[in-house]
Amino acid sequence: MKLAAACAIALVLSGAARADEVDASVATPALVAAAATGAASAPGAEPVESPAAKPVPSKKDPFESWNRSVFSFNEAVDAAVLKPVAQAYKDVVPEYVRTLIENAFGNVADAWSTVNHLLQGKFESSLQMGMRVATNSVLGFGGLLDIGTEIGLEKQSEDFGQTLGRWGMPPGPYVMLPVLGPSTLRDTAALPVDMQASPTALIDDTRAKLIGVALLQAVSTRAGLLGASRVLDDVALDKYSFLRDAYLARRQNQVYDGNPPESHDDEEDADQAAPAAK
Repeated sequence: MKLAAACAIALVLSGAARADEVDASVATPALVAAAATGAASAPGAEPVESPAAKPVPSKKDPFESWNRSVFSFNEAVDAAVLKPVAQAYKDVVPEYVRTLIENAFGNVADAWSTVNHLLQGKFESSLQMGMRVATNSVLGFGGLLDIGTEIGLEKQSEDFGQTLGRWGMPPGPYVMLPVLGPSTLRDTAALPVDMQASPTALIDDTRAKLIGVALLQAVSTRAGLLGASRVLDDVALDKYSFLRDAYLARRQNQVYDGNPPESHDDEEDADQAAPAAK
C-alpha cells in the first residue's frame, strides 16, 4: 500500500495531476515495481556508484543528462523558495480560505477542459464539464464553491497536450523544464496554448496583479503537496526516474482515457541497460 500511495504522490509531484485528481489505485504495476527497486536500499544508505552503473540514455529520455541537471535546479529552487513560502501560506491562511482559492483556480481550469473535450470530439463529457463550470460559476459564486462535485458533475481534466495526443501527435522525448517541471516535446509545444487559458491570461489588469495571481496559484498548488515529498523520498531511491516514469505513464493514461495501448519502450530500455550492468 505504501508503494501504491507513493506512485499516486509521484503523479501529483510530477505535475501530471492535482492532488484531488489522483488516487493510489492509479499506480501501475510498472511504477510499483520501480518504487520497489528504489526501496530495496535502506533509507539513508549511500549508493555505490561505478562506471557500469551510470544511466544509459533511453528512447523516452534521450536528454537525461540535461534533464537531471534541470531537475536538480528545480529541487534547489523548491527547497529554498517554494516550499518555505508554501509552508508559511499554509500556516497563516485558514484551510477554508485555501479551499476557496483552489476552487476558483480549478473552475478556470475546468472551463479550458471543456474546450479540450470539445476539440477531441468528446461531446457528452464536454457538455457535462460545461454544466459543471456553469453550476460552479453561478451557484458557487464564481467558482469559489464546488457545487458541481456535490451534485455528481465530476471533474474531467483535459489540456491541449492531451488534445494533440488525441489527434495523433506522439509525445516525443521527455523534457524537464526549468521551474515548470516534467514535460514532453508535445506538451511543451502545447504549453503556450494552455497558458492562454490560465487565470493570469484572463485578467486584464496591471502587471503587478498578474504576477500576484500567478504566484498565488503556484503557492496554493505547492501548499497542497507539502506532505507528499517525505513519503516519496522514503520509497524512491532515484526520485528523478520515479517521477519521470510516473509522469509519462499518467500522460499516456490521460490521452487514451484510461485504456492506453501496450508500450514496448520499457522492454527496449531494459535491453539497452542490460549490457551496461554486466
